[in-house]
Amino acid sequence: MYKRSVATSSKLPDFLKKGDKIAITCPAKKLPNPMTDAVKLLQSWGLEVVLGETVNASYHQFAGDDDLRAKDLQRFIDDDSIKAIIAARGGYGTIRMIDKVNFSRFAQNPKWLVGFSDITLLHTHLFTNYNTQTIHGQMPINIPDASAHSLETLRKALFGEELNYQFTSHALNRSGSSSGILVGGNLSLLIAASGSVSDLDYTNKILFIEDVGEYLYSIDRMLHNLKRAGKLQHLAGLIAGAFTDVKDNDIPFGQTVPEIIMEVVKEYNYPVCFDFPAGHIPNNCSMIFGKTINLSVNKEHVICLNRD
Repeated sequence: MYKRSVATSSKLPDFLKKGDKIAITCPAKKLPNPMTDAVKLLQSWGLEVVLGETVNASYHQFAGDDDLRAKDLQRFIDDDSIKAIIAARGGYGTIRMIDKVNFSRFAQNPKWLVGFSDITLLHTHLFTNYNTQTIHGQMPINIPDASAHSLETLRKALFGEELNYQFTSHALNRSGSSSGILVGGNLSLLIAASGSVSDLDYTNKILFIEDVGEYLYSIDRMLHNLKRAGKLQHLAGLIAGAFTDVKDNDIPFGQTVPEIIMEVVKEYNYPVCFDFPAGHIPNNCSMIFGKTINLSVNKEHVICLNRD
């Protein structure tokens, strides 16, 4: 059975405790509604919530122009009283403002960054440049429709409680066990980061991918892009989350997402699993990027355990 082990994790921000401050900011698309449910939930966890200017800002489809969104994130990075920053939503726009942000204070005093989808670019940037752990999890815009379980995993991730998963195997899973640092996020954003200062080193990592609203052929193309760049060959494992609202052309592509993925990685021998409960779904369970995990896949079940 395939087995690869990698021992090193990245910097661990301080876990939260009751009374800590958590900030909500919008690095990308503007919000359609107030963050009432999110604020109430975070307050119920004993946290003090600080809202950024971008929560109420609007500039075309964005939560304020690029300068304002960068300034808002900068404010919370530089404020040592803020112990975590949660992106209110994804959409599109992080790539437009990220290079306007000075992360030097973050390097000295890392804090939790929470989000998914378009926020993938911040996950990859902070790991690649500052070797810091971040949380892929529910965002305020999703909280009204989120499962109670997914919200509980977010609380556990923020407060440093045990965060492990076990679920039934998909028929196309590839068995094996490995350990490695968990990285990844939205497939489209991983492609967008390629060749930039926010790009990942995929070697010996356990890669998580998800996406929403993409055509089957586009998913196939993005995966082949990663393969041609040599990014899939030396993984320690591959975890596929939800691929939701997938579209097809008039002439069918002819394969499902799991079939596409398995064809792309068929020559490799690391474990692969599908249907991990994360992505653009109500049960978007939290994952800690930059953390070493154990991945065990067999015909019956998949087990993902935090190792340190």
